[in-house]
Amino acid sequence: MPTTLTLKNIPNTVYERLKMSAEANRRSLNSEAIVCLESALLLNQLTVSDRLARARALRATLPKGVFRAEDISAYKQEGRQ
Repeated sequence: MPTTLTLKNIPNTVYERLKMSAEANRRSLNSEAIVCLESALLLNQLTVSDRLARARALRATLPKGVFRAEDISAYKQEGRQ
């Protein structure tokens, strides 16, 4: 059964980032806080084989071919715009 948690004295900068993240992900503040807590606290529960399987599945979705350093840098820059 879910439990209720009340947070007090949240720093303004943390609150603002949570609020922006919630808006960007179209979630409530409560839902966003839960997602953040889950990702921070439950991510370490993955086994090594689970992490490898996820990495291999992600790699399988990438286009085939050789990536040059310039290509990788360009892709990174695209994501930052």
